[in-house]
Amino acid sequence: MKYILGMVFLSIFFTGCSIKQEVKSIDSLDSKEVCIIKNDKVRDTFLEVYRNTLENKNYKVIVKEKNSNDDQVCSIKSTYIANWRWDLAMYMAYAKISVFQNDKLVGEALYDSLSGGANMGKFINADNKIKELIEELYP
Repeated sequence: MKYILGMVFLSIFFTGCSIKQEVKSIDSLDSKEVCIIKNDKVRDTFLEVYRNTLENKNYKVIVKEKNSNDDQVCSIKSTYIANWRWDLAMYMAYAKISVFQNDKLVGEALYDSLSGGANMGKFINADNKIKELIEELYP
């Protein structure tokens, strides 16, 4: 009986330790020019990897400040959020990239290990995960 209860406890414990990744890929874009709205609350390396990955896919990337008032109109805009947590080591716990064309959401990528708990799979290489999300997101 103790064995069965132990197995039930472990299955419940590890079921709650899930990592979620969902990508709604972009079908097509009107342009290869993307304006990324800089998020000052996210590590600069996220933006660097995002920009470099898009440029390697032959996109022209323009980084804009969140409240910039310049006259340049961007038909394709992207926002992102991400955060890191500490659990034996720093790891990227959450990332979300949203892409808008003419202010309409056309694609989104999400990585969420906030419920990862004891799941050691949460200790990923953040740069590689960001690249993977972008590769799946953009055509």
